[in-house]
Amino acid sequence: MDSFSYYDIFQTKGIEYLIIIAFLLMLIPFWRIINRKGNLVAKFQETLGSFTSSILNIPKGVFYCTNHTWAFMEKSGIAQIGIDDWLLHLMGESELVLHKAPGVSVKKGELMAEIKNQDKCLSIYAPISGTIVSAIELAPNEHPKSVVLQTEGRLFNMEPTHWKAETKSFLLGDEAKSWINSEIQRLKDFLAASMVQQSVPALVVLQEGGELKENLLPELSGEVWQNFQKEFLENQQE
Repeated sequence: MDSFSYYDIFQTKGIEYLIIIAFLLMLIPFWRIINRKGNLVAKFQETLGSFTSSILNIPKGVFYCTNHTWAFMEKSGIAQIGIDDWLLHLMGESELVLHKAPGVSVKKGELMAEIKNQDKCLSIYAPISGTIVSAIELAPNEHPKSVVLQTEGRLFNMEPTHWKAETKSFLLGDEAKSWINSEIQRLKDFLAASMVQQSVPALVVLQEGGELKENLLPELSGEVWQNFQKEFLENQQE
């Protein structure tokens, strides 16, 4: 029978193995931190990639205001007003609250609706003045975005009071498309700056040609919503 030999691990290379094992164990926390940051970047990069002007509906004959609302005059003289496709494709699973009812007079620049998500809120201002004739119906069991998609962004019908004067500086056709493209780029720059302020430097990839995903507003913080309001929704053409 073979004899049994005993080797002291500390008298051979065992001590070196223990040092290597200890070193590898020390790397685990660092790996977790790096992996967590990697997942964060990957998650945000998931939000890049599908929000381009090619998916947006920018019909001819519609007058666009730079606060991302629009107005369209029907042959009957009744005007439709609503939010543009750019904003509609960003709102995601947010609540839409209408603040005007039929028979109510509205002035250009007056609050007409709000987009809400938890404690975050965006104000939508009327692009023109007039009297509300009708409003879309938001049923409790229907998601607001799906309803507004069906109306192509329309929120109200109204009898306008100063149509020519208030729409003379609005954007139409190719001019509107060019503006929407510039707004997409401006949004990328805005998000890149916002994410850097939130201590996620890698997200500056937005400035390197990354495309945006739809429905990203709910993922952003309340502070970013406030800045978004000032940057994109309060510009009013005179």
